[in-house]
Parts: sequence; C-alpha cells; structure tokens
Amino acid sequence: MKFFIPISFALFVIMVLCTGCKSKAFPTPMANKKPLIIDIRPFNDMPSPDQQALFGSLKKIYPHVVLKPAVALPASAYFPARNRYRADSLISFLRKITTEGHISIGITTKDISTTKGKYADWGIMGLGYSPGLSCVASSYRLADNKKTTQLYKVAIHELGHTQGLPHCPDKGCFMRDAEGKNVLDEESYFCSSCKKVLHAKGFPF
Repeated sequence: MKFFIPISFALFVIMVLCTGCKSKAFPTPMANKKPLIIDIRPFNDMPSPDQQALFGSLKKIYPHVVLKPAVALPASAYFPARNRYRADSLISFLRKITTEGHISIGITTKDISTTKGKYADWGIMGLGYSPGLSCVASSYRLADNKKTTQLYKVAIHELGHTQGLPHCPDKGCFMRDAEGKNVLDEESYFCSSCKKVLHAKGFPF
C-alpha cells in the first residue's frame, strides 16, 4: 500500500524544520548584551582641556566613553589636616551617581589619599576598588610636562581595577603597583594576562 503526502503539507513540514535548524545554528547570546559605558566625571577644579584630552585618549581605544559635566568636590571627602581629599570618599560619592550599565572615573587636580597598611593617610595618584563601579585619578603627583599622558595611564590603571584586575608584577604593565613612586614612564602596555581578563569583559585595551 502506498501513501501520498500532499505537497502543501510537505512544504509546511520542511519550513518548520528549517526554521528550527536556523535558530540553533546561529545562537546570539551576546547580541543583546549592552557594552559597559565609561563616564568621565571631572570635578570642577579640572581644566576643560585636560578633561577633553583624557576623553579623546580613552575614546581611541574604547568607543563607549562619555564626558559628563563637572561636579563639585564633596566637602565630606576633604581632609583638612593634610589639605587633601580622601580617595575612598570620592569613590563612594561617584558610586552614588553611577547608573546601571556604567562605570565612573572621577578626575581632579587635587591631592588625594587613602589608608595603606600602617599609614593612615597615604598620598596616591589614583584609587579603584577591584572590582568596583567607580574610581578616581588625580594629576597632582604627575610630571608637569607629561600630565596628559600620565593621567591617561593612571585612568586606565584604575579602570582596570574596577574590572577585577589586581596589581601586576610586570614592570611595563599599566597595572603595575607604583609603590609610592611615579613610574608611569616605564609603563607602556597591558601584559598578556591582564589583557586577557579585559578582553573577556569586552574591553579592547
């Protein structure tokens, strides 16, 4: 006995099967994942040309960067005994104004500090928690004739921390621990290990 399947029904079955195959052959789990946006948050002491310079440098290596309007340095972060601003307090302030899907880097010309080991008030160039939603960089301790380049290096170092990177033993890596010195001229790349972590998070640094 022979069975005959109507042509229209056969075509319908083929179309259904092909539609199912297509959805499995081209999975797009990352298609709807939005890129993380970097917000540059200048404090109102930072000159506009320095703001624009950092924005331009970061934009060259990562397209999702926004230069936000300048904000006032929070009085709660000021440490009058040393005429400094506490970096951890600045980070806390920035975190409160950072929206979902964004990370913030505050930039300032002021001297900033944090607690480090036995030192209650250790002067630093920048600070970022690993991981974290915000970080801060200061130009106060940078070389006068290299501030643009050095501020960029401090910025990507602290942004690296927000993505979970620790300090790196590679002396040429941007994630090197400054150990209280300005060694920025010796840094020129993200080492392969640090780069691998950043690339996995969608940062082509």
